[in-house]
Amino acid sequence: MSTASSHTVLVTGAGTGMGALSSVSLAQAGHRVFASMRDPQGRNAEKAQALLAQAKDAPGELSVVELDVLSEESAAAAVEKAVQQAGGIDVVVHNAAHLLVGVTEAFSPEEVIRSFDVNAVGALRVNRAVLPVMRRQESGLLLWIGSGTTRAIPPFLAAYTAAKAAFDAFAESTAWEVTAYGIETTIVMPGVFTHGTAHFANAAFPADTERTAAYDKIAPFLASMGEDTERMMVNGVSADPQIVADEVVRVVGLPVGQRPRRAVADGSDYGAEIINGAAEELRLRLARRMGVTRLLGRI
Repeated sequence: MSTASSHTVLVTGAGTGMGALSSVSLAQAGHRVFASMRDPQGRNAEKAQALLAQAKDAPGELSVVELDVLSEESAAAAVEKAVQQAGGIDVVVHNAAHLLVGVTEAFSPEEVIRSFDVNAVGALRVNRAVLPVMRRQESGLLLWIGSGTTRAIPPFLAAYTAAKAAFDAFAESTAWEVTAYGIETTIVMPGVFTHGTAHFANAAFPADTERTAAYDKIAPFLASMGEDTERMMVNGVSADPQIVADEVVRVVGLPVGQRPRRAVADGSDYGAEIINGAAEELRLRLARRMGVTRLLGRI
């Protein structure tokens, strides 16, 4: 498990983008990392080998484990493997996600349900595997990679942002229940990244192309979405997703009790901070009015 300066960390969705960057950066910071992905021995073998190569000379240790957030059995097996090898788990980075882009009406209910399954319920499956371990330890950190787009919702991302908003709600609700067991919660909110991840490259689009075509009046805006998003970049330079990995490393390395509820990693000036402060005030106000302030810390 952990030493005074290193932690055992399980990262979901570590095959690409922020998950891969965070896994390697954590190992380089001296932590023991279990970087998880689907089918690391098969179709994702190249990604697994790339991670291992990047972390080969790191002060910490990186192992690749199989974990499909759509399978409770897979999550349980990954956690069991990490616990057997490391003696426990100090941190879970809930990073697995899948972007969907398109006109909201054109997505079928089944497509949206799958988005919720991947982007929100997947974290619940992992928590059901890891929280019993953390509760026994009476320590741990749930680090959720949320999205600034749940604060200011852009066009054409409803199937994704609705699911990420549910993910955010899972994080906040779970925090009330686990703090008494010494388990901390941090929600990292990235801004918009158009390069450096597979998010846009692997995005899903609605299957109902007829309904998309019916939105002819706004078709130019859908077509220019990428270009319009680029306008948000500070000084016209595309944000580097490494800043998210750096923030993950910073939060993991903070002393217990000093980790923030929310942190922002944003090179696009998306502005989630504007709402985050007010939301935190409302959370504390709610605790006081309900008389449940003891749920904010150990009981």
